[in-house]
Amino acid sequence: MSKQLTDETASFAPASRNDVYQIVTDRVISLLEAGTVPWRKPWAGGEYQFPRNLASGKPYRGVNVWLLSCAGFGSPYWVSYKQARERGGNVRKGEKSSLAVFWKRLEVDDKENPGKRKFVPLLRYYNVFNVEQCDGLAYPKPEPRAVTFDPIAAAESIVEAMPARPEITHGEPRAYYRRDVDRVNMPARDSFSVEAEYYSTLFHELVHATGHESRLARLANESTNFGSSTYAKEELLAEMGASYLSASAGILHTTVDNSAAYIASWLQRLRDDRKLVVMAAAAAQRAADFILGQSYAPAESAT
Repeated sequence: MSKQLTDETASFAPASRNDVYQIVTDRVISLLEAGTVPWRKPWAGGEYQFPRNLASGKPYRGVNVWLLSCAGFGSPYWVSYKQARERGGNVRKGEKSSLAVFWKRLEVDDKENPGKRKFVPLLRYYNVFNVEQCDGLAYPKPEPRAVTFDPIAAAESIVEAMPARPEITHGEPRAYYRRDVDRVNMPARDSFSVEAEYYSTLFHELVHATGHESRLARLANESTNFGSSTYAKEELLAEMGASYLSASAGILHTTVDNSAAYIASWLQRLRDDRKLVVMAAAAAQRAADFILGQSYAPAESAT
């Protein structure tokens, strides 16, 4: 990440167009490597609206929506360091900034028409902080949502009965499994518009957790960085395993992303590895069986 910027002028720090694209790309890759797919979010976030700048009130657009939504804060409001100071607040020491990009119109000589000028778009970036990272700032608080979460008994039973279940927290508005601390984090239950989405998302993360050394040890000594063959298989088997568990609970599995780009990426992987589906499905069944407290036995015959 780039260094912290302390004023609006610094947000125009020299950076080539390619540099900014690379900075954004690196940020997205780091999210993917951490197990967060920025464009997959079946729950509502923040004040259940897009992230927006506190000073202007304007919502962020484009890639900023995903970059800021994945930062893990409950409020959708963001400020620059200077904006926080101007509004009587300050960024707490040690807080890490988040990236936001914008287009600036730059006037340059028109090489094709000597003596004339033209405007070209130039991608720039600046760093912002969520209001929850600041002290002394007044900002709108979210209205309580008129949503009640109605637990699904069959799904609750599966979660509660899971052997050696990892810790499950609801501390951040994003879903992930951290193998180093053996913990699943989920968004608040009432941030899901449909109860089945909560459980199918939780099942996905619990399947990941079965790979821990204390359970099936599927991930021992394996690299799950984004782009690796293990990462691809792990994501596929987590989706399959969540589908098995959802079916066992009698609910619809809803977490698979149906975007064209996501499907295209899997099609390419399936073309490159003819064994991927079969091997992932077997591993997914083993993981689901573990969660359900059953023993896994591979099928030997179709009859």
